[in-house]
Formats: sequence, C-alpha cells, structure tokens
Amino acid sequence: MNIIKKITPYIFLLSCPIINAQYTDQINSNRPGMSMSAFAVGKTIAQVETGVYGIMEEHSILNYETRGMGIDLALRYGAFMEELEFIAEMQYQIDQQEDALYTTNRNDFKQFTIGAKYLVYDPDKNYNPEPNLYSWKANHRFKWRTLIPAVAVYAGANLIGGNNPYTFPDDHVSAKVMAIAQNHFGKWVWVNNVIFDKFPTEYPSIGYITTLTRGFNEKWSGFIEFQGFSSDYYADGLGRIGAAHLLSDTMQIDASVTGNFKDTPSILYGSIGFSWRFDANYSDVLIAGKGEREDEYNEEQKKEKEKKDKEREERKKKKNQRLDEIELEGN
Repeated sequence: MNIIKKITPYIFLLSCPIINAQYTDQINSNRPGMSMSAFAVGKTIAQVETGVYGIMEEHSILNYETRGMGIDLALRYGAFMEELEFIAEMQYQIDQQEDALYTTNRNDFKQFTIGAKYLVYDPDKNYNPEPNLYSWKANHRFKWRTLIPAVAVYAGANLIGGNNPYTFPDDHVSAKVMAIAQNHFGKWVWVNNVIFDKFPTEYPSIGYITTLTRGFNEKWSGFIEFQGFSSDYYADGLGRIGAAHLLSDTMQIDASVTGNFKDTPSILYGSIGFSWRFDANYSDVLIAGKGEREDEYNEEQKKEKEKKDKEREERKKKKNQRLDEIELEGN
C-alpha cells in the first residue's frame, strides 16, 4: 500500500527519543490532546475523561459545509496489575451538512472503541540514583537516560453500528493497534503514538500523533500537538493547541482548538473538557520484579524515608556550619 511508504519516515522519527512513576499523586489525563500516554492509571483506579466540542467543515471542491457539535468520553480502569489498563472510547456527533442541493441532518457514533493498554518498558523502573549532596549542578544537569522512552502497546476493536453516516457500510467491526513512546524532560513531556486503524476493512489507515506538553506551575499546563493519518480514501494533518487546569488532585478541566492545513475540507474544532479520577480503593503496589512482596516494599519505603530524613539533617548541619564560618570570618 502506498500509505505505508508515506508513513514510514514518521515511524522512524517518532521511535526516537518517561514519566517518573506509574502512579502519581495527581490525575494524569490524556485530555485535551488526542495522543495516549504510555502509563496506565494504576490498579483499581477508575478515570473518566469527557468533553464537548463544536465543529465547522468546508470543502472547496465538493462545495459543502458542515456545522455541528459532539460529546466524547473515555473510561479508563486499571486492573490485575499496575501496567495494565482497559479503555472504552466513545464520540457521538450531531451535525448538519449542506451543499448546493441538499441539507442533511446527521447524528451517530463517530467512534466506539474498546481496548487495553500495557506498559512494556519503563526506564525508571528500579532506577534510584543517589543524590549528590555537594553539587546542585550535578543533580540538575541533563541526563542522557531521559532519551530512553517508556514504551507501551495498545490493542482494541472499533464497534460501529450499521447505517452509520460517518463510516462505510462494511465498517462494523475492525481492529486498532498502537505503539506508544513517552519521554519526560523535567517540566516537558513528549508523547508519540503510531496507529494502525480499521484493519482489515476496505480503507485501513495508518497515523501518528506527537504531543509536547509543558507544566507551567502546579495548576497549569499547556500543549502543542500534530496528528497525521493516511488511507487510500482520505489523508489529513491536524494541528492542535490547548491548556489544562488542575482543580484538585483528582479533577482537571481543559480547552483546546484544532485545525488542519488544507481546504478539502478545511476543519476547525473547539473543545472544552473535564477529567475525574476515583482512587479511593488504591493501595501502593510494588512494580519492581524479582518476587518482592508488599511487606518488603513497605520496609523499603520506611528505609527510604529514614534515608531522606538523614540527608535533610546532614544538609541542615552543613548549612549551619557554613553560616558559623561566615560569621567567624566577619569577626
């Protein structure tokens, strides 16, 4: 297929150049971008990510206009192990398409996909470097290992009912698979997805999404994203920007704008959304291998706390000694 030739350079590009831990104290939502992160939400954790959007399309050759709105919803749940997550994604759209002769009102699911994601490799697993107590620069310098991404895989099924105005008549059930890479560079997070979708239908597609996110402070983050896809029926590239605001450790709101780079058709989306995490049933689980039990993990946590307390006292002692030296020099 000629689409494979088109997408191959991007596959190599995105496979180049994670985030710190499987579970974080704050919600980690895939919104408002369209890419999927490498990490699961965590065992026993449920997460809801939803939003509403408006859409405008104009086709310069076919001479039609489409105006409408939609709702998207993602349900995520971690089960069996920290690295495994089950996902249901839905998108329902209502719009009106008007050309020179007809006006057509449409409404149906544009997407209904269920699947699972598994974290294959985490470069930070079992990696606990000793801090340098004498050099701030040594602790904050660039580390080459950050170029090693976390890697996950996703597999799912597209479930679309018959007589759907947004797809082909034979597209009832099809496969979707994805390779995911994620890097963490301080306040920056880089996520890349390579997607093989709607196989083995008549018009399968290959796509990619690359997302760069930056945290500005404890509450605000922004992102920029590019999404491309290609099939024998349709190809396009979409640019997306947006921001997210943390309401609490378990709730987030977001907004984004999406546009493309051509007029067959031209596309403009605007979206606002909300994400919520339920983690009341969560308890720390040791992700490391080699058969460690939870009691051993708790003991390690205790030792780690004692170690940090000792380091804090040492730093405080050195600081006081230095102040004394300065005072003596002044006298």
